[in-house]
Parts: sequence; C-alpha cells; structure tokens
Amino acid sequence: MATNHQRALELARDGHWDAAHEIVQAGSDPLSCQIHGYLHRVEGDLSNARYWYNQAQTPFPNNTLKEEWQRLSDLIG
Repeated sequence: MATNHQRALELARDGHWDAAHEIVQAGSDPLSCQIHGYLHRVEGDLSNARYWYNQAQTPFPNNTLKEEWQRLSDLIG
C-alpha cells in the first residue's frame, strides 16, 4: 500500500488531483484517509477534508498544504 500512498502524493504534487484521488478512494487505511483529506484541502472542500481526517482519527491539520504534503510523505518513509 505504501507504493499507492507515494504515487498518490506524487500525482498530487504534479497537479493530477483526479488521478491521486482515484488511488486514495480505493483505500480505507488511516494514511489513505489522511491523503484523501489532504486532497480535499487542495481542492478547497474543507468539510470533506475534515471528514477524511476524522476517518483517519487524525486532527485536522493547522499547516500549509506544502507542509502537509511533506508530513504525509514522511509518514510513508
């Protein structure tokens, strides 16, 4: 699954929101949910983003999108 997580983040970084979203929609693990929430932050849909961070049992982040991308990338290792 880590490969899917990394791929979704790479796609998001490169501006391919739909492709990244398709990858994380298939996962229900906490990291997929956090990435899903991140993608909805990028999109500007904060209520949906909050839902996905809640699904991951992770507080809604109070950081920039760039910082959140890095935090999520670091979780993958």
